[in-house]
Amino acid sequence: MTDEDTLWAMEERFWTEGADSARSMTAKGAVLVFPYPVGILRGNDIWRESQVAQRWRTVAFSEHCFSREKDVAILAYHVSAERDGTPIYEALCTSSYLNDNGTWLRMVHQQTPFS
Repeated sequence: MTDEDTLWAMEERFWTEGADSARSMTAKGAVLVFPYPVGILRGNDIWRESQVAQRWRTVAFSEHCFSREKDVAILAYHVSAERDGTPIYEALCTSSYLNDNGTWLRMVHQQTPFS
């Protein structure tokens, strides 16, 4: 599996698995930017926000974009996500990862709702 394949698989797990899984793949100094009303989260505030802990039943990524420079990789994509009782959520997203001694950790994630 290539690093790109690994990162896309990790990104999907961030959407579909629980907070414990996401925490294990996130750098300690990470910054997450969600649509209003959540806003900018960093450090331990990430895990206190209920929006971060919510998992999606299904996700589909399109418009994949991958860029890597040494130990930093960036994913950009369009997501369509679905969970029970809510309309399909669509957003443009970016995630930045750092390869820390052979382990990829997400440093930044940002979502812009797509309408």
